Amino acid sequence: MSEDTEKHRALLSALRDAAGRGDGSFEQAVTNAFEHVFEHLGRLNDHVALSGPDGGAPHLKPGESPTLR
Repeated sequence: MSEDTEKHRALLSALRDAAGRGDGSFEQAVTNAFEHVFEHLGRLNDHVALSGPDGGAPHLKPGESPTLR
């Protein structure tokens, strides 16, 4: 099983376990889950963005010369 799949299962389990406790653990589990979602979105954005992650030039493709831009 991939490390990411294990992480997803752990996050879901933490949400289920913390539901209804009233001790702040559910809020923490939600925060952890959203942080992970935002990590995924950041990687996806870096992968498909027309520019680099800092708003600069897009990433070079393998074998692509920066002088051809």
